[in-house]
Amino acid sequence: MLSIGEVAARTGLSVHVLRKYEREGLLLSPVRRDAAGRRLYDPVDVDWLRNCVRLRDSDMPLADIRRYVELVKAGSGTERERVAILQAHRTRLQDRRNTIDGALSLIDHKIGLYEDHLESGATDAPWAEPVHAVIE
Repeated sequence: MLSIGEVAARTGLSVHVLRKYEREGLLLSPVRRDAAGRRLYDPVDVDWLRNCVRLRDSDMPLADIRRYVELVKAGSGTERERVAILQAHRTRLQDRRNTIDGALSLIDHKIGLYEDHLESGATDAPWAEPVHAVIE
């Protein structure tokens, strides 16, 4: 069994966030306590919390994670809904990736223009190309 401090160190979550996740119902099993009332975690809890961290890092809403946890706890027969939650989140991530890729293309294009301008020693405006050009 692990203390809350050990779990915080292994997951990168603060003690405060661990307590919040417990209150939010994001753990698969109830947190046990020792005779002094200190929280005790199983190594399985650490693995689960690492998954939660990864999902939160990808901006999955806590409500979706909570529902996913509920379904995992409910066991067999909930797999379709679990997949639906993950697929919906994957679609959101893919949309965000496409937006970011478009922004990176624009930035790379602009960097190239400025680098070419600087390398050529040109003295005219570096934005001689139409400012409104859209980069796909």
